[in-house]
Amino acid sequence: MKNKVTVTIAGQQFTLVGADEEAYALRVAAHVDEQVRKVAADSRMSVVDSAVLAAVNITDQLFREQESSENLRRQIQQALEEAAKLKLELSEAKREIFKLQNKR
Repeated sequence: MKNKVTVTIAGQQFTLVGADEEAYALRVAAHVDEQVRKVAADSRMSVVDSAVLAAVNITDQLFREQESSENLRRQIQQALEEAAKLKLELSEAKREIFKLQNKR
């Protein structure tokens, strides 16, 4: 079901339509509004220019988070591979111990 939510960003109202809950849409809009206002406060840019620069900043944040997330995935994969290797070594060591105990 599509939800319609009216939000205000940089003093202008927009209607967002999507499957997400209203609270999520409001949170997203608040973040965008905050970023646009932050850029606008630091300069004398037009609202459009501020919005474009805010979009660049948000995209930069997204890309950096995606890169960080991918690095964490790689680290987890490496840890899982190392754990599997150690598990195999442990199993082999237990078999060797069992063999040595049975030779007595």
